[in-house]
Amino acid sequence: MKKRTLGWTGLELSVVGLGTWAAGGGEWKFGWGPQDDDDTIKTVREAVDCGINWIDTAAVYGLGHSETVVGKAIKGIRDNIIIATKCERRWNAGGSEIYGSLKKKDIKKECEDSLSRLSTGYIDLYQIHWPQPEEDIVEGWVAVNELIKEGKVRFGGVSNFSTEQMKKIRPSGKIASLQPPYNMLKRGIEKDQMAYCRENNIGMVTYSPMEKGLLTGKVTMEWVKALSESDHRKRDTNFTEPQLTTNMELIDKLRIVSQKAGITLSQLAIAWILRRPEITAAIVGARKPGQIQETAAAGEITLTVDVIKEIDAILDETHI
Repeated sequence: MKKRTLGWTGLELSVVGLGTWAAGGGEWKFGWGPQDDDDTIKTVREAVDCGINWIDTAAVYGLGHSETVVGKAIKGIRDNIIIATKCERRWNAGGSEIYGSLKKKDIKKECEDSLSRLSTGYIDLYQIHWPQPEEDIVEGWVAVNELIKEGKVRFGGVSNFSTEQMKKIRPSGKIASLQPPYNMLKRGIEKDQMAYCRENNIGMVTYSPMEKGLLTGKVTMEWVKALSESDHRKRDTNFTEPQLTTNMELIDKLRIVSQKAGITLSQLAIAWILRRPEITAAIVGARKPGQIQETAAAGEITLTVDVIKEIDAILDETHI
């Protein structure tokens, strides 16, 4: 698979990375419904076989469970895998409350916990998950950079940060990467974050390329209705009316484009993201073996100028 260099770091990332949010299971507030751990482990191994060389996870996914399963999946192949995880999201004893903390002592403790769950001595890319509470973002960033000096983290990045927030923390340490949401339905980073990252050689690894499954083309009204109550998408405005009908109409138009291009809608969605040179890689999720083969193949697809123009015209018509 093609690789791109993550900003100034020298890390060579496959242009498609494996996201493991769903690996946390459904027993927490932002879960994706029940998930079989054996399926997760097999999926990770299959992703590696497809040429994917990095995995993105977070402490909060499944309240630690995703990191634990990823740790099992990479046993024996850790040295060949780039591990990206996140800190800042914390939870109470029962898991009913999730909140943000960027206090230095909390970040340090989170790192130790993540290292233990992942069964590794270092984290390749350690990211602040959310800039919350905002008044502590500098303290949190200082903590990440101290972890780098201690050898527990190789590079530090941020997720869901605005341009102004990145400007605020940069004097306390170089930013390796930004992880924002980006897809055909969410294009906010095109406003100024892309330019800022390009100008400052900050890598961009984007999440939700298929908007939680919507842009796979496999979502139907009946499928949405059948979602498990433990699946957070039940409460996502993109999966509820009136937005759901608008999204489905858009997807029907994009499906025609993908068919003419001879690729799947999932591949079209990922390749559309990778058309931008500012994007180092797109993070894709997969829950069972077989799924990642289709999306990993998007890393080898380059959309023609005409296809990109056709997509842009559809998005403009839909006011996206």
